[in-house]
Amino acid sequence: MATFTFELVSPERLVFSGDVTWVDVPGSEGDFSVGAGHAPFIAMLRPGILTIRGEGAPKRLFVRGGFAEANPTSLTVLAERATPVEEINMEQLRQLMKDAEEDVADARTDEAKQKASAQLADLKQVVEVLNQGALSGTTH
Repeated sequence: MATFTFELVSPERLVFSGDVTWVDVPGSEGDFSVGAGHAPFIAMLRPGILTIRGEGAPKRLFVRGGFAEANPTSLTVLAERATPVEEINMEQLRQLMKDAEEDVADARTDEAKQKASAQLADLKQVVEVLNQGALSGTTH
């Protein structure tokens, strides 16, 4: 299977850099997968699980904020946060959900309320994914 270059960057560090066969990305307009030869595009991220497939077991990371830029030979994901699933602190995730709930309650405009509600729904979806055995490294 053909490989391509993938880089995952967060403000703190270069999280991953290497040749991979496939990457599943949680996009704000829907999840998408990128392989070698993918058409060029840019997408915003939503909070979710990014899966890197290459040699060995898939690597799964929780990402939030940022964007992905794909072209036929590479994919770059710039994320505000990128944490390996096995390192996720459920207490931190609960705090993010609590903050999102407060943002919904404090929203002054319909647009702000919709944005905060979407963020909360995304975080709830991540918790569901993690609770469905994603921590055991199951793949789809």
